[in-house]
Amino acid sequence: MKIAATFLRAVVTGPDGATRPLIVTGRLAWALGHLIEAGNKGCTPLDNPGPRWSAYVHKLRTDFGLDIETVHEQHEGPYPGTHARYVLRSQVDLIREV
Repeated sequence: MKIAATFLRAVVTGPDGATRPLIVTGRLAWALGHLIEAGNKGCTPLDNPGPRWSAYVHKLRTDFGLDIETVHEQHEGPYPGTHARYVLRSQVDLIREV
């Protein structure tokens, strides 16, 4: 399933089993859709180009309380260094996408 929404309605289930509603719009919905779709593989700015992945992840963590892991990976090429891989650890179940 390809999630390319600008509006997501979902339910987040916490570690204690408690659920809460979640509504995300715009580029945050785009980023969350990619994270949900990627599962444990996660997303990188290299594989899923987005202008501000780190900002989207920060807002999803701080404003929406989602658990998103950052894994730092090495990359080679003409500009070797590291990049981030973001993995959604919260259980998020979609109700609706638009």
